[in-house]
Amino acid sequence: MTGAKSIVFPLLAALCWAAFFYKCRGLKPGRRDPALLALLAAFALKGTAFALATPEIARAVDRQSGISDIAALAIHLLGGVVFSTAVLLVLLFWAHEPERAWPKAKWRISIAVIMMVTMLSLWIVASSQASGRSTHYLLQNIHRPVVAAYSLLYVGALLVALFEIARLCWRYAKVAGEPWLRRGLRLTAAGALIYSINFVNRASATVSVQFDLRPLEWEVLTVLGAGIGMPLIVGGLTMPSWGPRLSALYTWWNNYRAYRSLAPLWLAMHQELPEIVLHPPTSTLPNLNYRLYRRAIEIRDGQIALRPYMNPETAVRAAELGREAGLVGNELRAVVEAAQLKVALKAKLDGSSVPINSSTSSDHPVSSELYGGDDLASETVWLSRIARAFTHSPVVAASVNGRFS
Repeated sequence: MTGAKSIVFPLLAALCWAAFFYKCRGLKPGRRDPALLALLAAFALKGTAFALATPEIARAVDRQSGISDIAALAIHLLGGVVFSTAVLLVLLFWAHEPERAWPKAKWRISIAVIMMVTMLSLWIVASSQASGRSTHYLLQNIHRPVVAAYSLLYVGALLVALFEIARLCWRYAKVAGEPWLRRGLRLTAAGALIYSINFVNRASATVSVQFDLRPLEWEVLTVLGAGIGMPLIVGGLTMPSWGPRLSALYTWWNNYRAYRSLAPLWLAMHQELPEIVLHPPTSTLPNLNYRLYRRAIEIRDGQIALRPYMNPETAVRAAELGREAGLVGNELRAVVEAAQLKVALKAKLDGSSVPINSSTSSDHPVSSELYGGDDLASETVWLSRIARAFTHSPVVAASVNGRFS
């Protein structure tokens, strides 16, 4: 497992420090945000702990300090007790106003200090009886009563803290207003439960050693628990920051696809009805959302301008062919509108001096209703459906050409 730790733990350290520097952007002069400061402390301490947990670095720290197993103590105190306390403080300040959160925070800090002092005392006693450095401090010394007490105190504290983190995250997620905060809390809860596998494994070592079992053989659980749980915790705690940007990117991509999908229909209208276009195609427009809005408006203006040229017989023929092809609902309606637009554009291109619908039977008048959405998103979805039918539908082609292939 030493080889796996030499790979996984440095990656986890880098992840924690990356999250630290990412969240540092939220620091503002003259403003102290307790939740942000606690979060930065949690990431920095856990990043340091994972770096120290790398076997090569742990050996170097012990050798340079001249104190055996000092790296193990730092990992347990900084990356265990203080880290979990800092995460709990983050949750408290996220859920409550500072005046309500501080009393609870002071209580948790006091417990953490007591735990750290007790663990330090036990470690000092254990070190005075040790013969040298241990590669795996807890697992190789768990048979010693002092180390067993130290281990149970450390493991018990971490398990309680991780379960409390999971409980609070799940509870607060139920009332969180922001979607990305809700998702982040749930992801953090899942990560805390998975990460607790490490400490369940450590607790089992205290019992297994009494039956001459080899807890080192189960050390793979430590790597798996950390390798899966910690990225979930880091991702969940930072999700409220980067999640909305992901939503914005998703919206931009959908708008870009809609904008491109409307291009064939818009271009056909622009060529015959240049007056509907506010900005020339070569102009630089402010942003994609505005360009999409203008394209939807211009297509609607084109529909209105072409209405006198729409043949009601085309609508009837397209509807019949569409039903034969198995189209229903909005798909059928989009095909009918696309067929009418294509015939109307052809009539205008041919220079008909008299609009088509003035010489046709009034049994099937052209509807004056324009179907569509209530906002830009639903409107572009509907217009994209018409544009696809306008360009690719065999029913539209048959309605215009008089045959269905």
